[in-house]
Amino acid sequence: MIEAWSGSGNDEDRLLLRRDRGGSKDGERAGTRVLVVDDDVSILDTVSAILSAEGYEVAAASGGEEALSLLREWHPTLVLLDMRMPVMDGWAVARSMRESGSKVPIVVMTAAENATRWADEIGASGQLAKPFGLDELLRVVEEHGAGGRPN
Repeated sequence: MIEAWSGSGNDEDRLLLRRDRGGSKDGERAGTRVLVVDDDVSILDTVSAILSAEGYEVAAASGGEEALSLLREWHPTLVLLDMRMPVMDGWAVARSMRESGSKVPIVVMTAAENATRWADEIGASGQLAKPFGLDELLRVVEEHGAGGRPN
C-alpha cells in the first residue's frame, strides 16, 4: 500500500519521513538510495512514495540546487532527474555532478520526444519517458540502481 502524506510542507520533514519509510521491505532494497529530482511536486511525491513503499531509500529534491546539496550530504546510488526545471535544469545538474567527480548513474525523466537524445547528451545511464507506468519505473530503478554504491 502506498501512503499519501500531507504535512507542514517543510521539505526537511518530508525527506526524513521518506527515509524512515524506506526500509519497509525488510531491507531487500536498502542498499539502493534513489534521489528523485523533479519540479512537479505531484510527480516528485508519487515517485518517491512508490519507491519508498517498494523498500528503496528515497530522497526528493524539487530543484537542481537542492539536488546537488543532497548529492553531497546523502550520497545516493541513483538519480532520477527531470530535465526541464526552472533556475537550474537537468543539464546543469548533470554537468555539476560530473565536474565534481560523481559517478552516480543518472536516469533522465522527461515527457519530451527527444528523451533518448537528452540522456545521451548528459551521459545518463537511461531514460524514463513521462508518463510512465509503475512496472517501468521499478524496472529502471532495479536495472540502474541495483548494487550501486554511494558516491
